[in-house]
Amino acid sequence: MLVSERVKRLLQLVPGERRFGFYRFLPFFFVLGGAMEWFMINVRIGKETFYDVYRRKQSERQYKARMEKGE
Repeated sequence: MLVSERVKRLLQLVPGERRFGFYRFLPFFFVLGGAMEWFMINVRIGKETFYDVYRRKQSERQYKARMEKGE
């Protein structure tokens, strides 16, 4: 219960409860989503970004589909 009380107290610090209710947390999730998107586009892990891997896998699937059609 101690952790639950701390979480409640932390959530009460976010302004706008009367006017926006639960939706007052929406800007935090918007910023979090934008930060995740930026990270996936710009940060390289090894030699590739998330989108490099996505594009490569997509082109592999298209190539495989063309080869199956050609058979």
